Amino acid sequence: MTKAEILSKVKKPLIMLIISVVVIVVSLCSIKTITASAQAAPKTSTSTTQQADKNDGNILDGFLNVKDNNGTLELVLLITILSIAPSLLILMTSFTRIIIVFSLLRNALGIQQTPPNQVLVGLALFLTFFIMSPVLKQMDKVAYEPYKKGEYSTMEAAKKASVPLKEWMLKQTTKSSQQFFLDLADKEMPKDNIAENLGLEVVVPAFIISELKRAFIIGFLLYIPFLVIDIIVASTLMSMGMIMLPPAMISMPFKLLLFIMINGWELLVGSLVAGFN
Repeated sequence: MTKAEILSKVKKPLIMLIISVVVIVVSLCSIKTITASAQAAPKTSTSTTQQADKNDGNILDGFLNVKDNNGTLELVLLITILSIAPSLLILMTSFTRIIIVFSLLRNALGIQQTPPNQVLVGLALFLTFFIMSPVLKQMDKVAYEPYKKGEYSTMEAAKKASVPLKEWMLKQTTKSSQQFFLDLADKEMPKDNIAENLGLEVVVPAFIISELKRAFIIGFLLYIPFLVIDIIVASTLMSMGMIMLPPAMISMPFKLLLFIMINGWELLVGSLVAGFN
């Protein structure tokens, strides 16, 4: 083997070794410089850290100040109400009766997808806000405004706010439903201040049962005229020998025409709104 061949084989490992040594030396110098800088300014770093901790502590103390009724507790209460808002809207307002009546009306007309669910739910929501607005104003007056002024604690404000809502629900609830759930709970009807002394565990289910009953009664009454149209159309088709022609397809235009002629939407919505005490 010649000298040139030996040098060519040793050249690459030698270059890699030199590069490795240079990298190690540079790394050690960098580490030494960083360590010296950190040891040169310990007081500055410590004071900065203490100041940051102090600022964080002040922010935390301000956030956790339970004496501030307009601060953290109000935020927690608002988040809690928003988390259970769908249940409150469905179970403790006029929404239940309205949406069930709208669904039964759509079935009675024989149109399963029109109006779409979004339209019916939106209309039911706005009617619910319209019907419940006096109750909401009263709740704001007797509970939320004093709570903002610091006159009530969170629990006291919640109890005060529930009284107007329970009064409204009890006006819509039948006596039989109230007594039914009182018997199940093994309780007696309070003699005075029923809305204050009767708990939500009795008022809410009694109210829901009463709303379902009234909604089904209204749905039954809605079905009668459209059922008559179906019977007339089916009898006419049978007498003409058109057995294969679906009666529902022929009766639908007549149902829509009847509903339009009597101004059905305004009549239905007006009856629903007037039906709440």
